[in-house]
Order: sequence, then C-alpha cells, then structure tokens
Amino acid sequence: MTNWDFCPAVERRSTRVGGAWVFTGTRIPLAALFENLAGGATIDDFVAWFPGVDKEQVCAVLEFEAQALRSELER
Repeated sequence: MTNWDFCPAVERRSTRVGGAWVFTGTRIPLAALFENLAGGATIDDFVAWFPGVDKEQVCAVLEFEAQALRSELER
C-alpha cells in the first residue's frame, strides 16, 4: 500500500471526506482517479469531469504511485 504522506498533490484531513486521501485543495478522493482510469477514462477525461483537479496533480499522483511500485519490486 502506498504511503501518500509525501505526495504534495494529495492531502488527508480527518474532517474532510471521512479522512480519505483527496487531491490537494479539493474534496475529490484519490480513489476516484484510480476507479475512473480502471473504467477506461483518460487523464483528460478525469480532469474534465472533476473541476479543481489539474493535469499536473494527476500526473504527480501517477508518478508517485509508479515510484512506490518500483520500490516494492526492488525489495
């Protein structure tokens, strides 16, 4: 499981969206990105459907996750 504490594109507060990880400055859960991508959406689709999230945030999240996966594979 990825430790999102060091990804500046996301934040978590116990008082917002039940403490779920959300894109910084929004109430949009990080899970929404992965669910939409798994369903066939593109990054551009996601950004269009979820105002407040920009493409740079999405790319930062995906790169952070990719790095986390690479680290897991190296163990």
